[in-house]
Amino acid sequence: MLKPTIGCEVHCELKTATKLFCGCKNEFGGEPNTHCCPICSGFPGTLPTLNERAVEYAVKAGLALGCTINKFSKWDRKNYFYPDLPKAWQTSQYDLPLCVGGYVEFELNGETKRVRLNRIHLEEDAGKLVHDGGVSRVDYNRCGVPLIEIVTEPDMHSADEVVAFLTALKSVLKYTGVSDVKMQEGSLRCDVNLSVAEEGAPLGTRTETKNLNSFRAVARSVLYETRRQIEVIESGGKVEQETRRFDDARGVGYAMRSKEDAHDYRYFPEPDLLPVVFTDERIEEIAASIPSLPKARKERYVTEYGLPRYDAEVLTIDKEVSDLFDGAVAAGADPKKTSNFIMSEVLRLAKTDGAEDADIKISATVLAEIVKMQAADELNNLAAKSLLSMVWGTNDDPREVAKNKGLIQSNDEGAIKEIFDGVIAANASQVNDFLNGNDKLRGYFVGQVMRAAGGKANPKIINALLDALKENGK
Repeated sequence: MLKPTIGCEVHCELKTATKLFCGCKNEFGGEPNTHCCPICSGFPGTLPTLNERAVEYAVKAGLALGCTINKFSKWDRKNYFYPDLPKAWQTSQYDLPLCVGGYVEFELNGETKRVRLNRIHLEEDAGKLVHDGGVSRVDYNRCGVPLIEIVTEPDMHSADEVVAFLTALKSVLKYTGVSDVKMQEGSLRCDVNLSVAEEGAPLGTRTETKNLNSFRAVARSVLYETRRQIEVIESGGKVEQETRRFDDARGVGYAMRSKEDAHDYRYFPEPDLLPVVFTDERIEEIAASIPSLPKARKERYVTEYGLPRYDAEVLTIDKEVSDLFDGAVAAGADPKKTSNFIMSEVLRLAKTDGAEDADIKISATVLAEIVKMQAADELNNLAAKSLLSMVWGTNDDPREVAKNKGLIQSNDEGAIKEIFDGVIAANASQVNDFLNGNDKLRGYFVGQVMRAAGGKANPKIINALLDALKENGK
């Protein structure tokens, strides 16, 4: 049986203020060709100046991913001619990259898997070609933006594994703060190298599908290319080594050009840049700046707060969600109640259709106040959910909003008992069925009392009154 073997090359733009070799803004958006200068536009006679923060970020990412940091690395020119590369070469790293080795671990179907990393090197991004109405234009705003290329070993064998790997990798990178990893803005892109062969046989001829910028596109591309290569081989054909693109709108891939090897790029040392030299002390300083990463936070949530592993996994996928949880608990909210509310309600509002990141629009202190009000029976579940929506994206005091909107729950047993007695008197037939064992009517009575109380009655008190009714038989 033919089986796919997959490796990835992940390009991650670094979140520096300026570009890698010049002082132009490193900022998404802007009018085309407005974040450019003679250096990043490739004017003859210009000389690059290295951005030290970009090097620090690359090392920080490497350390977080378990890489060994080379104390001596150098720059190389990767030569190719394409309209989005104005110098006709890309300043990159070839035989002496900043980081080597490392790995990414993730859980899939209850099993811990590890994908080995071959290397992480620092390089400059290319510009962007825009094709519209039969006309192609080039925007050099992105040209010269610092990025790291993370190259894996061919350790994956399915679309699910690739997506799980990318999810874990993206999470670690976001926790370190080196990148915003926004795939929709191109700051995280993936090239997929894939070949198929019989299990245990040597690897087949690989293809490389370039610039996949969503998990959905990655998964669909892997499935498509696996199926295509199997069909080629089973029909007696031969898979060609080539670079490909995937049209996500149509769900099909297509060939761009024959696949280049390293010698095709005519690498040679960059004469205008000095090597990068690190000391043990500087590496230790950068390591000390790495915050608590997803794996450590996950273990802390389980051991310190007693959360189920599922909760800990959900809370730590996105750093913003994890920070929100930590902040709410620090503000006095119960950990398990906070976890439940985040997973059921906060993520419902924070994740829009098609988005791969949570867009949190509530502070930890506001969330903590809502959770504490609900725990104190000041809000029922519906009211807490409504209050969250009302304060989402605002700085309003949740307690004041709850009071003004009439969301505060009534715990007045006498007043609730009076309403309850009225509902019981008006529903003799349903009461008889309830007393004769039809417990499904419990929800009906709770709803009737809540409606009569304007949604403010504490459901716990209503249920206690129903229990007493059933016990007394009247």
